[in-house]
Amino acid sequence: MNNDIERVLYSQDDIKAACERLGAEITRDYAGKRPLVIGVLKGVVFFMTDLMRELDFLTDMDFIDVSSYHGGTESSGEVTLVQDLSTDIEGRDVLLVEDILDSGRTLVYLQELLSARKPKSLKIVTLLDKPEGHQMAAHVDYVGFKVPNEFLVGYGLDYNEYYRNLPYVGVLKPEVYANK
Repeated sequence: MNNDIERVLYSQDDIKAACERLGAEITRDYAGKRPLVIGVLKGVVFFMTDLMRELDFLTDMDFIDVSSYHGGTESSGEVTLVQDLSTDIEGRDVLLVEDILDSGRTLVYLQELLSARKPKSLKIVTLLDKPEGHQMAAHVDYVGFKVPNEFLVGYGLDYNEYYRNLPYVGVLKPEVYANK
């Protein structure tokens, strides 16, 4: 797997430091609250786990699964709800955790879906924000890193479901996916 990586953007230590920074900021902002933390499957699993270890408040958690890549390297433009929440969010403070903000389509879809369910508040945290990839305006409250417009894998991010288990975020070599 490591041979398929052009370069490492963020090491395990970089990611740990970002989780600590974000955790401290979110803990401060949610003082006295008990939010529901919602992770967007599958890519968020590693980030959400590490981030939640840095939160110093009581919380519940749930997951939602949507798809827009359908195995490719770019968003298909169509977001599909694969698995809905099991928790009623009406009147709850909600923190939505994403792995990456790329085109913005998925996040806009989720913001509209969740807002329609009348949470008390809805804030978004993403580990990675790819500003050059934005095609829709999606508001994010907390960002770990701003990243270049390249195809990234590792730490939950995948290509055809592979590379998620890399302990870092790296740029996938174009020859790995160019002729697929």
